Amino acid sequence: MQPTPPAHPPVALTDAMIRALPKADLHVHLDGSLRVPTLIELAREHGVALPSMTEAGMNELVFKESYAHLGEYLQGFAWTCAVMQDRESLERIAYEFAYDNWAEGVRYVEVRFAPQLHQHHDMDGREVLIAVNNGMARAQAEINRTIPAGDPEFRYGIIVCALRAFNAELSVYYGQLMRALSKAPRKKVFGLASLELAREAVWARDEAGIPVVGFDLAGQEDGYPAIDHQDAYDFAHQHFMHKTVHAGEAYGAESIFQSITKLHADRIGHGYLLFSPERVTDPKVEDPVAYTNTLADYIADRRVTMEVCITSNLQTNPSIRSAGEHALRKMLDARLSVALCTDNRLVSHTTVSNEIRLAVDNCGVNSRELRDIVIHGFKRSFFAGSYAEKRLYVRGVIDYYDRIVREHTTAG
Repeated sequence: MQPTPPAHPPVALTDAMIRALPKADLHVHLDGSLRVPTLIELAREHGVALPSMTEAGMNELVFKESYAHLGEYLQGFAWTCAVMQDRESLERIAYEFAYDNWAEGVRYVEVRFAPQLHQHHDMDGREVLIAVNNGMARAQAEINRTIPAGDPEFRYGIIVCALRAFNAELSVYYGQLMRALSKAPRKKVFGLASLELAREAVWARDEAGIPVVGFDLAGQEDGYPAIDHQDAYDFAHQHFMHKTVHAGEAYGAESIFQSITKLHADRIGHGYLLFSPERVTDPKVEDPVAYTNTLADYIADRRVTMEVCITSNLQTNPSIRSAGEHALRKMLDARLSVALCTDNRLVSHTTVSNEIRLAVDNCGVNSRELRDIVIHGFKRSFFAGSYAEKRLYVRGVIDYYDRIVREHTTAG
């Protein structure tokens, strides 16, 4: 039984202070985070007919402030992926993405994407990874030349995303695979694609020196269980690859439990249905309330971090009527490890700074909790480097965070 939550007065934060704080983003999709002017420019270059060729038009028709349902939310990705089919475009988009994060004070970012959405006859999965890494690495080098000595550097990692399910029209790669295995059960085809991607991820990290730091599973959750991708996760696990899973976004607590126990998940993407016993459907669960509370304790004890995306959840889940109803407050009261993330900077029109503002103003996050949330973003990262290097980097971030708070408190 969960204890009665204590009162949590909000933090008095200025926008300038939030922007100055060192931030991490552990859950952000590259194909959901383009600059609209870049999307339009690349569409013209590649002959892609967008719904509108103006920024205002695209924001009105596609990248809205609110969406009727998840399907509408996902429609925008068809347009962004359409211009991400060559090396130069991928590198440019990754380069601009890094600078957009840096501009709002993000010091560490784990950019995730599905290479198999971009590979085709002229560009295989390895070339996709190389192109994105080239853009991120170039931006990182330029940014770090501007940072004063002793301040935390800008760092990044890459997370590759497998898809729970797909169809032949989603990409050239998926179409070829489904035709080649047309007689195989669909879930077997989905699992084989994930396993191939896991192998590519390990190659990129170990052979190409690309900072691929994690493996993810995204896509439609309800009806497509994570267990279908166990072989891929076992391969990643056996090769010491960190793991995260989109779970508890469109299906209940059982999906989260399966991701942790069967797929070895170190973190959970979204997880906002963790405290929704009414969404538990397993007939073996006799007491859904006890089940969800026990699972929350299990997650807290194991320090499995929840990648919380408030704005995105509000846009895709109509049952959450306001930011104040988000499960973040329950997660914090259950002592879960939580990191605030954007999910998609363009599709959700948000930043990490905005997510912090939402959490503070609507979920009663106090100063101690905010510090923990921000630092968890660094501590629970899949940092590309040794544990000793990560500890040193995180220590520098903590010192910098405390310095920013002192400076802004004094200035106030």
